[in-house]
Parts: sequence; structure tokens; C-alpha cells
Amino acid sequence: MKVEILEFVEGSKKAKGVTVIIDVFRAFSVACYAFDAGAVRVIATSTVEDAFLLKKSYSNSVLVGERNERKIEGFDFGNSPTEIIKADLSGITVIHTTTAGTQGLINAKNADLVLTGSFVNAGAIVKYIKAINSEEVTLVAMGFRATQSAPEDLLCAELIESSLKGNRSFNESGISDLKYTSGNRFFNPDNIDFSPPTDFFLCTMVNKFNFVLKACTRLDGNIDLMRIDL
Repeated sequence: MKVEILEFVEGSKKAKGVTVIIDVFRAFSVACYAFDAGAVRVIATSTVEDAFLLKKSYSNSVLVGERNERKIEGFDFGNSPTEIIKADLSGITVIHTTTAGTQGLINAKNADLVLTGSFVNAGAIVKYIKAINSEEVTLVAMGFRATQSAPEDLLCAELIESSLKGNRSFNESGISDLKYTSGNRFFNPDNIDFSPPTDFFLCTMVNKFNFVLKACTRLDGNIDLMRIDL
């Protein structure tokens, strides 16, 4: 199995084979928590304008997302798992847009199959890829605001790669150490309203969910995320 790790939107554009678009803090952790909270559908879109348009088409829907980490004006929720776990999303369509993660999904046009990636379902991602016996895998670490390398996304990519190759050398202690690097923003009191400490812990709960989220391109160019339980 050939596994390649790329970064940012440029990486998603180059991705081939089975592609995992990774956004640990926080897009694809949020998407998993949304399904766990009862959402029947998650639609990923690249623009705020498209999100508002989609909401007009789905009466039982909520808007979830961020720009510059903060909840977008007029949205129901920010891009925060802490907010999502408090919500009852039973039967709800979630319309989701973020600065990094959803941009990666939209731009992975050359991939054969696209999955979302995060720590919370990393094990399920590995099991799924092994089950379909893919020969080529691309792991795209979307990074902070899709412009700066993010240790959490690269670490998640390394975890998935090492697990796919049967390598037991991955050290999970590096995940908890993220609180001192890229995750330290969740512990800044100035950010508590939109990036609370609980977000860090919810996003770093390895293998909490035993399902993958498969991206399916819609006729309107947006992305439906389909939950596949393992």
C-alpha cells in the first residue's frame, strides 16, 4: 500500500486514490459529534453564502461553522464539539462550513474516494481502508486555517499511516502534548466563548466513534457526508 501525506488545499487538489481529508481542530471532529447527536445529514460547503442558500432548501436544518475560529453571524452553532454535544440534532440536517476542513473536501476532485479524518474515528478509518483493500492512500493534513502546518493534523496522519502499515511505533502521548503547542489556544481565557478547553479534549478522544464519514459530491457541488458504521 502506498501512503502519501500532503497538506492544505493544494494537497487536496493533488490527492489520489482513497483520500482522507484531516481536520482535527475542529471540523471533522464536529462532524462526527453531529452524527452522534442524531443528525440525519451533514452537508459540507465552502462558502457562507452557499450555507445560507442550502438552509432555505432544508426546513429542518441548522448552520454550523466558523470563520477565524468564531461562529459566523446568523449561524446556529460555531465549529465547536462542546456546543454540538449539548444539542439535540435528532432528525436535523447540519449545514457545515469551515476555513480549512470543508475546503479540503470540496477540492479533492481527483480522488477516487474521500473520507473525513480526525482522531475520534481514526481507528474506523484504518479498518475501512483495509477492508476495501486500497493500493493508494493520500492523507491530507489541512492545517491551521489551511495555511499553516498543524501538529494535530500531521499527527493524525502519522497515526493513520502507521496503523495502515502495521507499525506499532506510534506514540500516542504526543496527542496529549498538543495542549502545549497547537492546542494551547483552547486554554486561553480570551477564547473561551468560541474555543473552550473542552473542545481540545473532545477532539483528542482517539477512536471514540466506530464509523467513517464518506464524502459524496452533490449536483450543486457541495458535499454530502455519509455515515458508514463498522
